[in-house]
Amino acid sequence: MIKKILLILFFSLNANAALEVTIAQGKVEPTPIAITQIFGADSDTARYGNTLRQIINNNLTNSGLFYTVNEDLYIQSDNLVEKVPRFEDWKLIKAQFLLSADVSKTDKGIRLRMRLYDVFNAKEIEKLQLTIPDENLIRRVGHTVSDIVYERITGETGYFDTRIVYVSEIGPLDQRVKRLAIMDQDGHLDSHQFLTDGKNLVLTPRFAPNNQIVTYMEYKNNLPRVYIYNLKTGEREIVGDFPGMTFAPRFSPDSQSVVMSFSDPNNAANSEIYLMDLNTRSRLRLTNDSGIDTSPSFSPNGEKIVFNSDRGGSPQLFIMDKNGDNIKRISKGRGVYGNPVWSPRGDLIAFTKLTQGNFHIGVMDTNGNNERVIVRDFSLESPAWSPNGRYLIFHRQKRSNLDGTGGEVTIHFIDITGYNERVISTPRDGSDPAWSCLLYTSDAADE
Repeated sequence: MIKKILLILFFSLNANAALEVTIAQGKVEPTPIAITQIFGADSDTARYGNTLRQIINNNLTNSGLFYTVNEDLYIQSDNLVEKVPRFEDWKLIKAQFLLSADVSKTDKGIRLRMRLYDVFNAKEIEKLQLTIPDENLIRRVGHTVSDIVYERITGETGYFDTRIVYVSEIGPLDQRVKRLAIMDQDGHLDSHQFLTDGKNLVLTPRFAPNNQIVTYMEYKNNLPRVYIYNLKTGEREIVGDFPGMTFAPRFSPDSQSVVMSFSDPNNAANSEIYLMDLNTRSRLRLTNDSGIDTSPSFSPNGEKIVFNSDRGGSPQLFIMDKNGDNIKRISKGRGVYGNPVWSPRGDLIAFTKLTQGNFHIGVMDTNGNNERVIVRDFSLESPAWSPNGRYLIFHRQKRSNLDGTGGEVTIHFIDITGYNERVISTPRDGSDPAWSCLLYTSDAADE
């Protein structure tokens, strides 16, 4: 049902080219957009409209690229879905873009009509009409409309119709209960769901590119096991027991295999990188070195793998071909590097680095050039990319007190320019976040 809604939505898109906004390194001044009341004919449709408006407003504002013009300044209060706006009225309050919509009931469900206007050029740049058969899909639709607005104005693909899987934490630091959890990217409480019961320790969940399965590590009787969790069915299966594993595997771009690291059977102090076919469970060893090789991550085209290794002395970042050939060091700075993750755009690699007593999260070109730090603090871990390659999420841990209190762990969002950092709210402490692809891509793939 969701798939049909979204397909209707996307086929309704205007053929006009996106209005490209050039976004260079450094702080970006948010674009002012006015979002009118989403009109409803009765109390129910008015409530749906208010919910949609709030979702869209929050999404666009949280991106850091928009701010919504104060409603008290609006001169025109009409339903602008059915009539042309008085553009001069909106120019007076300095709105560059204008979004208007209405909601009504039909025998097939809830009908949404939307118009997006370029105020400066006094023209409509987007319109859509769709039917929502179930009010439980309102949040999905709100996120998807947000993606459309974001893309039409910035020229970049949106990221709002996505989910985040993470580790939910509670309890004293020496008796932590850790459960696998999932939520919408905005952290809305209604979207939150626990996936495991907390009886065993879980770590480092990873999304498959098709969004349907998640891998994660679970410690049972001090033995690390890798599981696959099917988000559609709620079923899980064991991939295997892997000695010395500290990070869950990462998927290949086609979701048919995973790359991972675990101890060499002949040398427990050493770890190597392996590729596993998920259909046959066959394993191919990719590295063979006396150093510790770990934390592999595929490039988006599946041709390269970035990983962490101390083969040169201190832990640094390396890339290699998908078959293990042509290993080359790319990190060039001082410090201990780890947790490399390739951007979905293919142009950058995010990483953590420990130097001068603090953790840093940064990005570099795929050849190691142009390294820059985005955020630094006492403890930062687990960078993960938004599907459009514009943002990162990570977890930040505070210092603990001598009595074992403190040490709170929170999930954060930040633009790769280093601006617009904010906390993503979770019911309990949260760590090890991973970001899904756009949900409509996996919906369409299921058709």
